Amino acid sequence: MDAFAFFQGVPRVLLYDNLKSAVLERTAHAIHFNDRLLALARHYRFEPRPVAVRRGNEKGRVERAIRFIRNSFFAGRAFRDVDDLNQQAEVWMVGVAGDRPLPEERTKRVRDAFAEEQPKLLPLPQEPFPSDEITQVEVGKTPYVRFDLNDYSVPHPLVRKSLTVAASLQTVRILDGSETVATHQRCWDRDQQIENPTHTQALVEHKRRARRHHGIDRLSAAAPATERLLSLAADRGANLGNMTARLLALLDQVGSSELNTAITDAIAADLPTVGAVRQVLDRRMTQRGLPPPLPLRLSANQRVVNATVKAHNLSNYDQLNRSDDNEKD
Repeated sequence: MDAFAFFQGVPRVLLYDNLKSAVLERTAHAIHFNDRLLALARHYRFEPRPVAVRRGNEKGRVERAIRFIRNSFFAGRAFRDVDDLNQQAEVWMVGVAGDRPLPEERTKRVRDAFAEEQPKLLPLPQEPFPSDEITQVEVGKTPYVRFDLNDYSVPHPLVRKSLTVAASLQTVRILDGSETVATHQRCWDRDQQIENPTHTQALVEHKRRARRHHGIDRLSAAAPATERLLSLAADRGANLGNMTARLLALLDQVGSSELNTAITDAIAADLPTVGAVRQVLDRRMTQRGLPPPLPLRLSANQRVVNATVKAHNLSNYDQLNRSDDNEKD
């Protein structure tokens, strides 16, 4: 397809060696072509013609061309990557390769012979052949699809869905039905994660909102006055996420009844801030002769925070003390 696009036309007959991508089975003159090759031939309207088995003379020009490329282009050439090599190859192809004498008529150059033949090529179809590799993929619990030994990100609402991958040599498109939901540059490495920053950022924001809503629901159930406090704070441009986290910390320290009373007093004083709620709590604790509530600094590891500690019977230690007393007597 790249050659057709470069030549701006299609040869009427294409010769093929008997490789599996062209010929699946051959018995004498009966040839079973690869269905994909036949679809390509129908689209571009050329005749695929396999050479005879063990007849190297039928494709001698191809072998000589490969030797010419190996000796004239590849020998001693340095390149950074495949893209750089392809760019150098194109310059060499239209320059050195096009300037070489035509084998059948040494007075002509290859480029001159092609200029004469190009008008005789079949015209290109209006649309290119759909050559993308198509495969069905499943999105698991995380927003990634596995394709060709690599993981490509998708928008997080698509988890647990079946999607379609359409991959070319350059790009990997991921489709939900007929809609393209993600496009990535194709990776030819293995076990890599190829991410679109918008996908990961959207997931982070979604989780942050989910945690905040979960916190607000917990506060509303434990201290109903929280809803009014947050509403007043929002009208004044407060950071509700920060307020929610600090109120949850106070809830763990003083309990629901004390927190709800303190929030009610802060609202009554028209001070919808966490600082005002904490001042009310400190004042109430002082009036009862209790120390102010102190924050608990727990581990960030949720398994440690949620661990259940079993209380052991301490009577064994009492027995040790009695033994010590008897020895003294």
